[in-house]
Amino acid sequence: MTAVTDFAPPSSRTYPSLRAAWVPLAALCLAFFVEMVDNTLLSIALPTIGRDLGSGTTALQWVTGAYSLTFGGLLLTAGSLADRLGRRRVLLVGLAMFGLLSLCVAAVNSAGQLIALRAGLGIAAAAMAPITNSLVFRLFDDQALRMRAMTLMIVVGMSGFVLGPLLGGTALAHVRWEWLLVVNAPIALVAAIGVRLGVAADRPEDLTRDRLDLPGAVLSLLTIGLACYSLTSGIEHGWLSSATVTSILGAVATGVAFVWHERRSAAPMLDLKIFSSGTVRGAAIAQTGTSIAMAGVMFGLILHFQYAYGWSPVRAGLANLPIIVTMIVATPLSEWLGKRFGHRVACLVGAACLAAALAGLAWGVDHGYAAIAVSMVVMTIGLRTVMTICAIALVDAMPANRTSIGTALNDTAQEIGTSVGTAVVGTLIAALVTTQLPAGAWSSDLVQSFFRGERITYAVLAVIVGLIAAGGALTLTDSHSVEEPA
Repeated sequence: MTAVTDFAPPSSRTYPSLRAAWVPLAALCLAFFVEMVDNTLLSIALPTIGRDLGSGTTALQWVTGAYSLTFGGLLLTAGSLADRLGRRRVLLVGLAMFGLLSLCVAAVNSAGQLIALRAGLGIAAAAMAPITNSLVFRLFDDQALRMRAMTLMIVVGMSGFVLGPLLGGTALAHVRWEWLLVVNAPIALVAAIGVRLGVAADRPEDLTRDRLDLPGAVLSLLTIGLACYSLTSGIEHGWLSSATVTSILGAVATGVAFVWHERRSAAPMLDLKIFSSGTVRGAAIAQTGTSIAMAGVMFGLILHFQYAYGWSPVRAGLANLPIIVTMIVATPLSEWLGKRFGHRVACLVGAACLAAALAGLAWGVDHGYAAIAVSMVVMTIGLRTVMTICAIALVDAMPANRTSIGTALNDTAQEIGTSVGTAVVGTLIAALVTTQLPAGAWSSDLVQSFFRGERITYAVLAVIVGLIAAGGALTLTDSHSVEEPA
């Protein structure tokens, strides 16, 4: 390969430095940023959307959950598709789809339409997520440059995820909530131009001709979707209603069918044999637990700050600063825990922090913001520790030729946890407080009812997340590796 610095349409080339590759690197970072920020950007606008579209809590949970459901459910499939059709090609299609769908928000006038749109954006994001990272490696031959570029990508992506509520809250002070999605279109366009100009095209010899496992993708989506819908249906139609019972049975049936199909398929979407490793199994389980905690808390506290406290979206976005700051400064602590005590103990410490923080929120929701902020800090320390340690442990446990699958599995576990966490909190609040959010200010009685519902919700989450994260942590090894995987 020949190193070049011009930006004519690329064929097969690498760059000698980060500066020389600034156009494609900036484009890939921008693509990664927009897909990550869209995970959380709209969360701050949920109360505004609820008032504007007349939506209840269960509908709002699906505005958030639909994106995570399709995003997480299709990550592995999108990665497999890219290996067959070309990584750059699939990324460009994903960016185009993401931008065009974002413009469609102008035509949305109901919660159902917004949920469908969010599901479509999740599909587009899935076509982008596993590819942006892998294309970074195509830019450089030098391993040190690859690691520096990956570090930059991780920082940009994490910044997008945690800054989403703050950016969204600030924007809502000046524009309607629809603009939070419309702005994705020009960002996606700029990213697509940068990728087209600076990233080398796929070579036929680098692609695989293995059959794509579409049945596996459909069955996995149906299983997760029906399981989450069962919670919503139980509140809206009753737990013994035909709709609820049917969705529960459907989730079980499709889950069994997925396992049966993946075991028999010659080219499975997810080779279930990798779960014979306790480390892989435990890391994926623990990652799911962290995302349940984070998604549940962010969904619940957005409603808490704007409804129970009556804060503006900007102030509610600023209230998330403890999470943003701690997510950044906790990195050395999580690495120290891993180096000093090994993966198993470090992850158990993180799981304990998660459970303690959720229990603290159960007490602190009616004791003021200071109590909530302390719990947010403790929770984020736990999140950062478990997320870092488990990502490293999972990829380290994979065979050398399957590390990309390990990374995709890590991301999939997190997105499944996001779907479940949002569904659990939305369902509990609907069951314990109200299914229809008032259009105006809340009465003192409704605020107190909301506090009681939150106490129960976070107490339940403390038990669920503690058991899941600790259970996964116990299967990890005593490895002291803390170098984050690419």
